[in-house]
Amino acid sequence: MFRSLTLVALLACCASVAAAPPRQVFIAGDSTASHYGPERAPREGWGQQLQGFLDDAYVVRNHAQSGRSSRSFIAEGWFDGMAKDMHAGDVLLIQFGHNDEKIEDPTRYNEPRQAFPEWLGRYLALARQKGVTPILVTPVARRKFDHGQLLDTHGLYAQAVRDLASRENVGLIDLSAASMDWLRAAGDEASKAYYMHVPEQDQRDDTHFQQRGAVMVACLVVAGWKRLDPSLAAHVKRDTDCGAPATALADRKAQANPSLIVNERDIAVEQPGPHGGAGVTVAHPFFRDAPALGFEFRKRVLRRGAGIGLHQHHKDEIYYVLGGSGIYELDGVAREVRAGDAMLTRPGSTHAIRQHGDADLVLLIMYGKKQE
Repeated sequence: MFRSLTLVALLACCASVAAAPPRQVFIAGDSTASHYGPERAPREGWGQQLQGFLDDAYVVRNHAQSGRSSRSFIAEGWFDGMAKDMHAGDVLLIQFGHNDEKIEDPTRYNEPRQAFPEWLGRYLALARQKGVTPILVTPVARRKFDHGQLLDTHGLYAQAVRDLASRENVGLIDLSAASMDWLRAAGDEASKAYYMHVPEQDQRDDTHFQQRGAVMVACLVVAGWKRLDPSLAAHVKRDTDCGAPATALADRKAQANPSLIVNERDIAVEQPGPHGGAGVTVAHPFFRDAPALGFEFRKRVLRRGAGIGLHQHHKDEIYYVLGGSGIYELDGVAREVRAGDAMLTRPGSTHAIRQHGDADLVLLIMYGKKQE
């Protein structure tokens, strides 16, 4: 009887552990982070996309509100509404600045040196009272270029957040710096696609995001959060290798071998079937002359009746069938291959391939270059 009761108690304990609630992630912020319904599409805030980076151990509570500053978010009651749902162990992400800068509106404006950090301090005090981990987030950059140079529109406000984090020994995600580095690397024209530049809606908004921008900024936030808390990485479902380093433009100028774009029509070479193969093929040797490239990458089209003859391999090689069908011979076994099939041949094997059917057989081929 005692042993049965002990077993029941252990099972109940395990069930209790398994049912532990997820850690809540609260977002206090402005329109760059807030949620938008489908009627506002394609506009989204980065807070809308944050949950997509996290597993079920975290649940995002996005309380960010459009048009609010650190002052008006509290004055209008959003602060108290958020606070009542907080529990010890939760996380609070705090991002303000865009509307604190609006000197023309005394209900939102906070000068950056004293008032702005004082209002932010109330969020830190709440977090400490609740046993919540606060993380300060500098305001995400506006997309404002002048003759190709990205302007820093947050200046003293971003610095005020950095200084407050340092004084209060609070975690900091420097989203201003990370987003400016990303925008500089993307450039003036290409970066429009991330923001609300929507010609069909007659919008040219350099503050708010389309979905791709919201996802990018959420990625930058999670990347910064992981640096503060490495244990978060176990609960991040997507890679956070996003954005660009501060050195991106200098790195680009210092490239010994610049990146390239080519079109297959400019490099097509008609050839007989390689390795004793029959018929006529067309090779597209992409980047054949690019220096310091350690692999060969090409497209090969096998016309009707053409093939690549049998040969033994001394290196790894991959064939990927883009279109048509063929008969692939690998180590004495022939099989039909079609679009979507990929074939890896390892050193020591023999292989051959021939076109089959009415359509051209189109292959992508990749292998390592010979070391000279």
